[in-house]
Amino acid sequence: MTRVAVMGAGSWGTVFAKVLVDAGCEVVLWGRRDEVVQDVNERHENTEYLPGVRLPEGLRATTDLAGALAGAEFVCLAVPAQTLRENLAAWAPHIPSDAVLVSLMKGIESGTTRRMSEVIAEVLGAGPERIGVVCGPNLAMEIARGEPGAAVAACADERTAQRLQAVCMTPYFRVYTSTDVIGCELGGAVKNVIALCVGIATGLGFGDSTKALLMTRGLAEITRLGVALGAQEPTFAGLAGLGDLVATCSSPYSRNRTFGENLGRGMTLEEVVAVTKQTAEGVKSSRPVLTLARRHFVEMPITEVVAAVMHDGVPIEEAYLKLMTRSPKPERYGV
Repeated sequence: MTRVAVMGAGSWGTVFAKVLVDAGCEVVLWGRRDEVVQDVNERHENTEYLPGVRLPEGLRATTDLAGALAGAEFVCLAVPAQTLRENLAAWAPHIPSDAVLVSLMKGIESGTTRRMSEVIAEVLGAGPERIGVVCGPNLAMEIARGEPGAAVAACADERTAQRLQAVCMTPYFRVYTSTDVIGCELGGAVKNVIALCVGIATGLGFGDSTKALLMTRGLAEITRLGVALGAQEPTFAGLAGLGDLVATCSSPYSRNRTFGENLGRGMTLEEVVAVTKQTAEGVKSSRPVLTLARRHFVEMPITEVVAAVMHDGVPIEEAYLKLMTRSPKPERYGV
């Protein structure tokens, strides 16, 4: 039986731990807070993040860092993207030297513009054959209920991607493999930025035509940046690109869409932050994504206005006008 440590007991970390147990793995879920761990162990529920979802009795939770990581063949990382570097530095002495390190996170590190796999490699010195990514249209509550879903297990080493696929495939959770780590990570990170904009449009009362506009042009932005950074263009037409984008922009379960929707309805940024219980990764990732785009001379107008609203205090109405009154562009495939 494959032993897996899941580091982070938020909604997606808990759900992925459930998937792993259902796939036949021995799973330890590590959390910081005693009350969350006790809830999982005694009530088989994570009432704070997944109320009403029954967790497998075989899932064990702990606050013991060394105990969680001991003997783990896979270490799945499910903490907020901006905390990964600090957490890895603390966890490093306890992570087995041959464990496969799996990012469940969808963000770009502020300041460095590193993808999560790059942060893992930098902090732990792990080679690309030991670093994997799980991405795709995975809304935690739906997967937790056992609704049919799918994901991509990506690693530069195809054999490692296949190993990762095998440990998390269930009758309700289908997993595909890819060697395009760059494309999968960028698809997961930048779609959060686009979802913020779709949420704002929804909050403003705009309809489906506007949402379709933003999703379609958002996909073009993601693809342009990905190709510039060495990703494979077909990746963005699949689960890790289009699939993840549609789910995150459309679902009321999406943290980023909900965050943007509250802004569009008139709440201030400070008010939305105060009522948001879980991390909306697109808020902090928008600026480093824009930095990456400018560094590689990639035009990303939606990302630009989202970053301006989130970090520069630009009013939504001004950002909207800036986006819609840009110089006309031709519509071409891949643009």
